[in-house]
Amino acid sequence: MESSFTSKDTYLTHFNPRVYLEKYYSFGSKHTAESEILKNVLKNLFKIFCKDGMKGDLLIDIGSGPTIYQLLSACESFKEIIVSDYSERNLQELEKWLKKEPGAFDWSPVVAYVCELEGNRVKVPEKEEKLRQAVKQVLKCDVTQSRPLGPVPLPLADCVLSTLCLDAACPDLPTYCAALRHLGSLLKPEGFLVVVDALKSSFYMVGEQRFSSLVLGREEIEAAMKEAGYSIEQFEVLPQGYSSAICNNEGLFILVGRKLGGCA
Repeated sequence: MESSFTSKDTYLTHFNPRVYLEKYYSFGSKHTAESEILKNVLKNLFKIFCKDGMKGDLLIDIGSGPTIYQLLSACESFKEIIVSDYSERNLQELEKWLKKEPGAFDWSPVVAYVCELEGNRVKVPEKEEKLRQAVKQVLKCDVTQSRPLGPVPLPLADCVLSTLCLDAACPDLPTYCAALRHLGSLLKPEGFLVVVDALKSSFYMVGEQRFSSLVLGREEIEAAMKEAGYSIEQFEVLPQGYSSAICNNEGLFILVGRKLGGCA
């Protein structure tokens, strides 16, 4: 029921970005469900942004959380990147890495993996610097609002990217459909929307804190995309689930949609 869905205020007060990073994004020597999922997402994003040739002037990342992995291949294909999140704590964690501040999360194992995917053309420090230089703004966002990035004047983007955000931000299907339309307002006609999210997940854990997720299958997602004014160019399903103690998903999906020319 919607009344029990995690509130926005809960994210502001109870979402611990550091605990989240260490649980879902630690690339250790041990094979975990989380590291395998991350590798597969990185492979797919590399394919979209580097092999398939999606590129442009501006990419807007919506609901970045405290993470940068989703932008490592994108920074090869877009001149400028804007990152955004609802939580101030997530934005502070992002800024810490962008500014190379003490105590920033160590993304270097993940960066090294992406460098390997890209043929080791550059070393880890160069890759990290390229991404830092590409990120031009760090903004507050709310996908449930008609202007997700508020009153900030921005050019329309060639691509909007959203990873592991919409299922957690939208308590029901009408809100989800509306959020997709809101993201479309940030895009040029014929611009791309790239979404990565969990399939049929009702919750995920960050430490002891449980957060809701909107349970959606492929059919509902595709219908919502079409209703919101996108054609679906690609829909890949990754069958892996997270560790059962931290999430009950039935895999993930990676979707590439294209904003239909006449849609606002």
